[in-house]
Amino acid sequence: MLIKVRVKTGQKKEVVEQMATTSFKISVKEKAERNSANMRVIKIIAERLGIPAKKVRIISDHHTPSKTLSILE
Repeated sequence: MLIKVRVKTGQKKEVVEQMATTSFKISVKEKAERNSANMRVIKIIAERLGIPAKKVRIISDHHTPSKTLSILE
């Protein structure tokens, strides 16, 4: 399954807004440095879907706010 995510980094509050079944807007406190924001996005999606974080991978756009994630079966 593929999920589209739009990420805002360096925010005061973490907010997860589901736009559609496979589309999210996520605000994270972490800054876009040393992959910390990407790792937090992976953890948030895993928690939201009730799966281990190791089953979530960013497959495109690692360095941009719009990302595509893959959920491994």
